[in-house]
Amino acid sequence: MSGALSWLRSFVPVAHAVSRRERVLSCAGALLGLFCAEWISRLALGESHPWFIAPMGASAVLLFAVPSSPLAQPWSIVGGNVISALVGVTCAKFIGHPGLAAALAVAVSIGAMFQLRCLHPPGGAVALTSVLGGSSVTELGYGFAVWPVAIDSLCLLAAALAFNMALGRRYPQRAHEHAHPHLTADPVPSARLGVTLDDLNEVLAARGELLDVSSEDLEEILVAAELRASRRRFGEIRCADIMSGDVVSVSPQASIGEAWALLSRHRVKAMPVVSAERILVGIVSLHDFFVHRDAPYKLRFFNGIDVHRTVQDLMSPEVVTARPEQPIVELVHLFADVGLHHVPVVDMRGAVIGMVTQSDLVAALVRMRLEEPEMALAA
Repeated sequence: MSGALSWLRSFVPVAHAVSRRERVLSCAGALLGLFCAEWISRLALGESHPWFIAPMGASAVLLFAVPSSPLAQPWSIVGGNVISALVGVTCAKFIGHPGLAAALAVAVSIGAMFQLRCLHPPGGAVALTSVLGGSSVTELGYGFAVWPVAIDSLCLLAAALAFNMALGRRYPQRAHEHAHPHLTADPVPSARLGVTLDDLNEVLAARGELLDVSSEDLEEILVAAELRASRRRFGEIRCADIMSGDVVSVSPQASIGEAWALLSRHRVKAMPVVSAERILVGIVSLHDFFVHRDAPYKLRFFNGIDVHRTVQDLMSPEVVTARPEQPIVELVHLFADVGLHHVPVVDMRGAVIGMVTQSDLVAALVRMRLEEPEMALAA
């Protein structure tokens, strides 16, 4: 009895974790996209035959409501719809029984879309329309795959590209790049432990089913979930808790010789460059003394440095910063994967109030790790 109830409960729809904003945008996108696509198709094709087909409504659901789906990507909509139309027209021509022709058209279309990596659910409806669309579709023959299927698909895709890009949605989906900062073949440090993209791909391959989400998106979700778990595990340790407050800094008008003397005297590898009001304007590191920022393969060491030039000529003006209230776990990616060694901490005005280094972060994480057994015993 319990098994039957569990089975029945599986029919209860699961709530969508979609914000109200995304729901409104999905509706607005479908409205604008379909209207524009229909208008363009009618102008191009006239009204002598069907210029806009019903399966485009299903395509609009994917393109505007779930644009991150692998089934909603550009090749999926264009390739899936056109191939399904060609298959449907072929079945209609050579199979006399309409029911058999329609069923076979959908089945063969699914197989073809799988093979050509353009699975698009509305393609099944396109195949069905190719067989059962009536005399107007039959008269078009294979032209139906171009006029109107390809035209409608391209128009709707163009509208989706413009709409999603205007709203800052990531469309089409692109493979996430995890370039190593040292340009080596090794994965970045954060990808060497825990669940990796290779792990996900192997599990998905073993599962053997199609999931309506890419492995790259799954990896991104897992990384975000791990970050949230780390915050809970390590507590809300902030940058202000671990940063160095007595920061060695230099003025942009100081000479390069003075900057080198400060780095040597304090045995630090980088210094923030600040104005008279302590506002951050750049950063200068040992790396800047030896390698040209604009010509990374041209070593300063062999060309010499005029020690009387100012720090402003040598510093890097673009600086990644942190806020004092920012959780330290958010800096792990910057230090481990991006390759930073120092992150200045600035206040609301942009004034430097501290510096977090790799050593500070490692010490804090190790300390929390060592304290975990003590906390567990106390609990």
